[in-house]
Amino acid sequence: MTRICRASRFAPGILFAVVALSACGSTATRIPGSPERRASLPASPHATSTAQRNAVNDSVQAVLLRAVVDGAFPGAYAVVGTSKTILAELGAGRLDANDATLPTNRTVWDMASMSKLMATTSAMIQLIGSQRVVIDSPVVYYLPSWKASGAERVTVRQLLSHNAGLPAGRPLYKETDTDTAARALVYATSPVAPPGTKFVYSDLGFILLGRLVQQVTGTPLDQYVEQNVFGPLGMTDTRYRPPAEWIPRIAPTEVDPWRGVHVRGEVHDENAVRLGGVAGHAGVFSSGRDVARFAQMYLSGGALNGTRIFPVATLNQFIKVQDTTLSRRALGWETPTGGNSAGKRLSMYSFGHTGFTGTSLWMDPTRDLFVLLLSNRVNPTRQNGKISGVRVALADAVVAALEGPAPATVRR
Repeated sequence: MTRICRASRFAPGILFAVVALSACGSTATRIPGSPERRASLPASPHATSTAQRNAVNDSVQAVLLRAVVDGAFPGAYAVVGTSKTILAELGAGRLDANDATLPTNRTVWDMASMSKLMATTSAMIQLIGSQRVVIDSPVVYYLPSWKASGAERVTVRQLLSHNAGLPAGRPLYKETDTDTAARALVYATSPVAPPGTKFVYSDLGFILLGRLVQQVTGTPLDQYVEQNVFGPLGMTDTRYRPPAEWIPRIAPTEVDPWRGVHVRGEVHDENAVRLGGVAGHAGVFSSGRDVARFAQMYLSGGALNGTRIFPVATLNQFIKVQDTTLSRRALGWETPTGGNSAGKRLSMYSFGHTGFTGTSLWMDPTRDLFVLLLSNRVNPTRQNGKISGVRVALADAVVAALEGPAPATVRR
């Protein structure tokens, strides 16, 4: 029997479900010297009505129920909200065939490539905003260990926008036996195309950025983002390498032939495993409650509840398309293409990202809207690709619930 649960209703301006209120407060102060103002983004034209909220809730429920019945994933949790409040929050299905637990806002999911945004891109916004890193400088200026031929021509901007000429990846977990050897192999990887001439989505580029963060700050990536992003935002369910006591509420991922186990509580990405569980491209675990806070911070111009995480100008720089001759990528983030997971209704100013395990987040600042989907679609196998259609259906359904059906196309 397919199950779905609604989170409790929220008063305006309150993010958390009632069960989570006590765990989410942040006592951090804002970054010294940062202005307390919103990003220069178009504002939502009007507040949502009760009828709109109910329509969003019903639409999200329908998409999730269809996806569970269709076998897109065992379970999922979706959150739709604005910079100030939650419009709908629902879980569907179960964590696993052998675990009938219904996903909640405290279920912890392997974020996969959303780690690139939540951890690495967040750190880079801060380092560039504070001028500790200059975006158009050569990467090797900050990361001299990258000594591969051609590395000296690659800039930080090119790594962030996936046009550094690097290959998409390489099987570090098969080619090496230790994290030290895996890092050495990354540092030995050269661009295979002239930097700035071709878009290739590259895990290797973000592995290098994660190492750059550690080199510049003197702090490992996981510790840096805990101290400067996750901790200040009160994201208590978010971290690399979750502790063993979290396992009962972590959604299992794949029955992995390489490890010979059903993975639960360890990062799904094999290269991240070989790198010790902490890498710039994968490894973060988080919950619906926490990622919603992260999205609200973005939609609020880089600050939440008086705590500034990002400088406004730098945040705006990161969510803009960089080079349309190569792709529609921003810095770290994707933007709508008409054929990706943003669907057909989100505005051209939207930005988002997906994760291989079945996660995705899209934010539309013109509507003051975010759409979050967390699932374990790789359970039990990564061969299940039905998540692509679910992501599109969810984004389009949310906008339709708020604004009505898309205008009919007139044929001439």
